[in-house]
Order: sequence, then structure tokens, then C-alpha cells
Amino acid sequence: MKRIVVATRNQGKLIEIRTLLGSSFDVVGFASLDNSLYIEEDAETFEGNASKKAVQTASHFQVPCLADDSGLEVDFLGGAPGVYSARFGGPDLSDADRCDLLLSRLAGVDIADRSARFRAVLAYAVPGGDTSLLFGTLEGYVALEKQGNEGFGYDPIFIPAGYQQSLAVLGASTKNKISHRARALAAFVDFIRDQTRSG
Repeated sequence: MKRIVVATRNQGKLIEIRTLLGSSFDVVGFASLDNSLYIEEDAETFEGNASKKAVQTASHFQVPCLADDSGLEVDFLGGAPGVYSARFGGPDLSDADRCDLLLSRLAGVDIADRSARFRAVLAYAVPGGDTSLLFGTLEGYVALEKQGNEGFGYDPIFIPAGYQQSLAVLGASTKNKISHRARALAAFVDFIRDQTRSG
């Protein structure tokens, strides 16, 4: 079993990654290790933040690290909240508050103009080695109101293309098949498999 540290304190994200990677990987987060490590996400892109977290975490713990930076891009808002999705509206807001804030920014906007996508970038870093980037995207649109209680983040207000319900209503079983993170992690598994074959 390959041990990988995931550079996150977000338990929802950690559980999702652990589920998606399956039993071939021993996935641990900061809470299981040195929880004092802090890495400021100050890059202007998902790629920059993911790479920074992966490289610094791999160096700190001297084990391979997988870091994710992801967010919601709303076309009507010029791609916002984007890289600032987790900090949208300030650090003191809850997930529910951020959903409410985004809905307020889209008040009066027709459903046809609420196109959006979840974007995920994974960075995989090995201590002293290269950093690899993998990508996943889920297209959809922002709902008119919150729906459902499952998931985390913007799941209650995001309806994937081809569906009529939010990710928070569709639940983990559907989300884990179609999500941006699921697609990026599938690419990561293929990457690791190819490395194993060539190594």
C-alpha cells in the first residue's frame, strides 16, 4: 500500500480523496501528523497553490504528497470566486455563508446565465523530486437556491450539467463518479500506474 500525505485540514476533502483512491493507498492528512504545519495559499492560480502545498509538505514530512487546489468559477462573475473559493467573503464565513453570498451576487440573474464549473488541480510531489500536475473539471450552473445537505463547500448550489439537482442532493455516490476531483484523481491513479510500470 502506497502512503501519501494529502496537504489538507479539510476533513470532507480528505474523506472524499480517501474514498476515491481506494485501498491501494494509505491516505493521511495533517491531523494525523504534525498539525502545526501551515502553508499560505497566496498564489494567483490553482496550479500555483497546489504545487506550493505539495512541495512544502513533501519536504517537511519526507514522504510523497498530494495537494489539491480547487474552486468554483462562475462565468457571470468573470470566473469568481475561482482561486479564492475557500476564502470568498473572508475567513470567518462558513460554507453555508459562502453559498448565501454567492447566491446574493447572482440575485436576479437568469438561470441561462449562471453557467459555472468546478475546477480541480492536483499536484503530486516527491521529496527532492519532480512535481506533477493533474486536472479535472465539472461543468454545470449555479442553482437559484440551496438544495440538499450532503457534501461540503458549494455543493448545495451547484447543479452539474445533465442533472436537475445539486451535488448536495445527488450525494456522495454520484458526486464521486462525476466530480472535478474524481476526474483529477482518476488521472492521478493512471499516472501512478504508468510510473510503476516504467519504474
